[in-house]
Amino acid sequence: MKKVLVILNPAAKSDRARALKEKIKALSPRIVVRMTSAAGDARVMARKALEEGFGTIVAAGGDGTVNEIAGGIAGSDARFGILPVGTMNVFAAELGIPQNNLPAAWRVIENGLLRELDLPMANCTPFVQLAGIGLDAEVVRLTTPESKKSLGPVSYLLTLAQVAAVSPPTVVIDPVDSRRREGSFVLVGNGRLYGGPFVLFKNARPDDGLLDVLVFKNQSHWDVVRYFQAIAFGSHADLPDVEYFQTKSMNVHSSASVPVELDGELADALPCKFGFFPEKFFVIAPPVG
Repeated sequence: MKKVLVILNPAAKSDRARALKEKIKALSPRIVVRMTSAAGDARVMARKALEEGFGTIVAAGGDGTVNEIAGGIAGSDARFGILPVGTMNVFAAELGIPQNNLPAAWRVIENGLLRELDLPMANCTPFVQLAGIGLDAEVVRLTTPESKKSLGPVSYLLTLAQVAAVSPPTVVIDPVDSRRREGSFVLVGNGRLYGGPFVLFKNARPDDGLLDVLVFKNQSHWDVVRYFQAIAFGSHADLPDVEYFQTKSMNVHSSASVPVELDGELADALPCKFGFFPEKFFVIAPPVG
């Protein structure tokens, strides 16, 4: 009986974390659970699991945990599963993996249907769903862990109101296969969804070898409200001060310090080169459609 390693990044500590661990172990006798205790642990654990011969490695957490494990197994032929138990589980939603239902998510892993997906990277650091440059990353940087625990996704909205009040530096985008663009902030996608239910990149597919890029030209309070209203109605790409394009790779830079977030975690700052790992990675997911 082949063992499956589940790397658990608990949203809570002590009793609640132990209870979640036991619920996961109860799903199957094949499961071995290891718990993280600090940022970066999941990536290290995933690499060690490859050395130990685990063929299936599962992320039990949110998008940040998925990101770390994807980086740990990049370039290998390991099978990657997801039990979405984090604050934000956008990548799992993108793939149609059941949420708030551990047995149903485990059945997806047991069924073993593999999808070969792209693994984008920013300065050699992988991300699976979304990269944010400027506004989005600044919100991630300033939102405290305590706020996220107590308020969940609402915590980001409160920080957003503060960040939007500041005039941003210009971000310059140089795609390898099209003209230069400039804007106040940029979102880069490997899938269609953003922040949960919102379809941000209508043409995106996580296996097409293309980055989907949205460039937002302005960043006042009014502009941000206007953009998010348009996103809610699916009309943001039609706004005159928003550009949507696809590219295989691009360089992004600015004359000032501009942060970059990957899958909801602060990762780097400009300048940044975006592209793809040469190898696909193998994700266990429900059938497409």
